[in-house]
Amino acid sequence: MHDVGPAVTAPAAPGTRFAPGATVVHRDIHAGRVWSAQPYRALADTGTVLELGYWPGIRSLAPTTWTTALRTGDDAVRKSGLQNLAAGIWELGPWAWQHTVVRARFEAGEMFSLHYFQEPDSGEPLRLYVNFERPAVRTRIGIDTLDLLVDLVVEPDLSGYVFKDEDEYAHGRRLGFITDADHRLVEQARQRALGLLQDRAGPFADPWPTWAPDAAWPLPVLPDGADRAAL
Repeated sequence: MHDVGPAVTAPAAPGTRFAPGATVVHRDIHAGRVWSAQPYRALADTGTVLELGYWPGIRSLAPTTWTTALRTGDDAVRKSGLQNLAAGIWELGPWAWQHTVVRARFEAGEMFSLHYFQEPDSGEPLRLYVNFERPAVRTRIGIDTLDLLVDLVVEPDLSGYVFKDEDEYAHGRRLGFITDADHRLVEQARQRALGLLQDRAGPFADPWPTWAPDAAWPLPVLPDGADRAAL
């Protein structure tokens, strides 16, 4: 067995639980500003573990440099976006999710969340992302966190994995966006996630949670004010 260490303790809004089908807004917050905001549908919520669904057509807010880099493949734009993020001078614009269905899992106190990607029509498992981030804090409209750039990409059958965006993470450290304290916590979280994966424990103990959006659900939308950090 692996010593996976403790989860990080994080505050949560007392009594905030989301019923299945409710809109839950996931936001990244940095320097007192909203960096991104995506409306999900709640799938299940124990008060400790929150599972959310996301599918093509859902419209969100994202930094314009990030969406431009996605459309063009321009790595220089991607790097400038990280510089803007570190400096706190980004602009938000609309973005519509495409190509995949996602089931996300957030656990209180963890420095990472899980994102299961599927092909929309067949439900075929594509990949599992372990996204390293600050522990999610519950709000009246959803959860707030901050993406810490590096990801662990895992094969659908959990047979292999690779870390993604190490270069972006290193650049974030140079810019001071990833602080020394963040780096220490991310290193601990990497070891914890790898230990759980290799032991098939925690969120990796159960089979792939195949999921499809309820046909009766309309696309979730962002509520007014979701682009303001203070709710």
